[in-house]
Amino acid sequence: MRVRALGAVSAVLTIVVLPATAGTAATTQSAVPASNAPASAPAAVPCPKATAPKVVRSPRPTPPPSVPEHRAVGGDALATAGLVVPPQVPAPPKVTATSWLVADLDTGEVLGGCGPHEYATPASVQKLLLAATMLSRLDPREVVEITRKDLDIAPGSSAVGLLPGGRYRVKTLWLGLLLQSGNEAANALARLGGGPDGVAGGVRAMNEEARRLGARQTHAVTPSGLDGPGQFTSAYDLALIARACFADPTFGTYARTERTRIPAQKALGAKGFQIQNNNQLIYRYPGALGGKTGFTDYARHTYVGAAERDGRRLVVTLLGAEPRPLRGWEQGAALLDWGFGLPRDATVGRLVEPGELDAVPSPPAPDVATEAPVDPVTSATLGDTPGAGMYVALAVGATAIALAVVAARRGRAAASGPAADRGRVADGGN
Repeated sequence: MRVRALGAVSAVLTIVVLPATAGTAATTQSAVPASNAPASAPAAVPCPKATAPKVVRSPRPTPPPSVPEHRAVGGDALATAGLVVPPQVPAPPKVTATSWLVADLDTGEVLGGCGPHEYATPASVQKLLLAATMLSRLDPREVVEITRKDLDIAPGSSAVGLLPGGRYRVKTLWLGLLLQSGNEAANALARLGGGPDGVAGGVRAMNEEARRLGARQTHAVTPSGLDGPGQFTSAYDLALIARACFADPTFGTYARTERTRIPAQKALGAKGFQIQNNNQLIYRYPGALGGKTGFTDYARHTYVGAAERDGRRLVVTLLGAEPRPLRGWEQGAALLDWGFGLPRDATVGRLVEPGELDAVPSPPAPDVATEAPVDPVTSATLGDTPGAGMYVALAVGATAIALAVVAARRGRAAASGPAADRGRVADGGN
């Protein structure tokens, strides 16, 4: 009987505890918002691709893990590695860029894209994030001195020709950055705007600005866009950053400047010289507003360009392009032509507003400091601490044990006869 009683207890505990534990797990899963649950994405539509000559290039850096919420910023339709365009519109032109996006600078509507949220390395178009961050912080009339540390750039990379010990207006540094893609100018501007931490503080401010703009896939490591570990962006993020830049009239003036003169440094015995804008769009595309070119071996050719036509301002961003059969700016021009040819109400998503994503409350993170320590041996299988269902199971199990013990005693009393039973009752009554 004792064996049968213990077997009954075991059966009761098995039936009660396992369903209670499973119920706790089901409750935890249902608490996760449906938007966070993985869903089967439709097959990506291939993007129109131009055939580029094969080139020897370094392996692309491994991007960070994809975050579904970041891929859906601006609209669920943008969360694709393939083509996204409005229905019944002409096909976009074939380009070599691995990802691109066309958007309206004023309304924020996204007209179309190819892998808008795919990670890529930015090269010098990252200088736009530096501009979006620092233009309002620095006085363009201030005269500043260039340091030797500012000239610590990759050998052979683009530079204006600023001299250590030279004194230049901040405006001159901006023009050198945007026209000539000067990496030493980027270092100087990041240092000047970075506070006590210098360039590191400037890069930190750039990442803070990217987050404020909603560019959640952008992480800066260098102010210039020279390759660094963990440095990525996306075509969508670049459109957010470009929109912020073109909202500043000062940026527009700099970006449309065709040429400027770098002043002489008499104290250093150096003559002045002229620089020209490397962005061919401003010379060859009617209504061009400016933009930025970029190239590194990892990133390949990158490009951001904007133009105005019939009172409509569009921006194009592209990443991972090859210069043949069309150069980066030419691919951008072709995509702008395509965008201007679409109806004004054509859209597949939108550019979020600055601060919009920060206004959306996020689920609170667990306070690790106040949680009870977890014993890896005795903790519940599906959680760090037992849920309410576990406590119910233990209570029911205890009741089952008590009933089994009573049943066992009654069985022994029946086998021992009436006298023995009366004795046990009397003993229990004391």
